[in-house]
Amino acid sequence: MDMPAAPDGDIARLLGIMARLRNPEGGCPWDLEQNFASIAPYTIEEAYEVADAIDRNDLPALKDELGDLLLQVVFHAQMADEQGAFAFGDVVDAICDKMVRRHPHVFGDASFADAEAQTVNWEAIKAAERKAAGEEDASALAGVSRGLPEWQRAVKLQSRAARVGFDWPDTAPVIDKLHEEIDEVRVELAAAPSPERDARLEDEIGDLLFVAANLARHAKVDVGGALRRANLKFERRFRAMEALTAADGTSMSALSLEQQEALWARVKQQGL
Repeated sequence: MDMPAAPDGDIARLLGIMARLRNPEGGCPWDLEQNFASIAPYTIEEAYEVADAIDRNDLPALKDELGDLLLQVVFHAQMADEQGAFAFGDVVDAICDKMVRRHPHVFGDASFADAEAQTVNWEAIKAAERKAAGEEDASALAGVSRGLPEWQRAVKLQSRAARVGFDWPDTAPVIDKLHEEIDEVRVELAAAPSPERDARLEDEIGDLLFVAANLARHAKVDVGGALRRANLKFERRFRAMEALTAADGTSMSALSLEQQEALWARVKQQGL
C-alpha cells in the first residue's frame, strides 16, 4: 500500500516563521527567552484547548487550536535544532517510523483477531522499543509517563496492572472500596489538626481519588471528559445563579448559604 500524499499546507512556511522568531538578529524577544521547560506548560495548555474544541464540537475552533498545538511542536523542534540535537524533519521521520513499526497489521503481514489483541501487540512493541533503548525496567507499569495529569496516570497505572490480572472483576467491589476510602477520610477530618494528620488526610484523599478514577475506568467513562463536563455544568449553573441575583438587584455574596442552595436547586430544576 502506498503512503498517503503530503497535505497541501506548507509546513516550510511555518518552520521559516518560527526560525525568524528565534533569530537573535531581529527576532521576537519573548520567543528568544524561551526554553523547553518554559514552553512545556503552553504545550499542555494547547492540548487541552484542542480537547475543549472537540468537546464543544466547534470545528472552526478545532482548526485554530490544532494550529496552535502544531506551533508548539515546531517551537520545540526549532530549539532542539539550535542545539544540534534534532530538527523538525527528524521528529516527522521518528513518528512515521514508529507508526509503521507499531502497525504491522497495516504495513506488514501481521493480523489480529480484534482491537484488544492489536492493543496487546502494541504494548509488546512498545516494551521491545524500551528494551532496545536500554531501559531495564521490566515492570508491567514501565513506560507510564510521570508527566501525565495525575488522573490520567492513575488510569494508565490501573490499566497496566489489570493486564496481569491485578484488578477487580466489576464495579461492585470498587464502589465498596470507594465507601471505605470515604470513611477513612472522615476519620482524619475528625482528628485534631496536626502536620501528621494533614499528611494522613492528603494520603486518604489521594486514595479516594485513585479509587474514583478506577471506578470510572471500570465503567468505561473517561475521567477527564467526565470531570470536564462536571466543571462546565457547575460553571453554567453558578453563572445562572449570578444572573438571577443580579436581576433581583443583589449579589451572591449577600445571600445566606441556605438561600444560595435554594437558588442552585431552582437553576437545576430549569435544566441548566
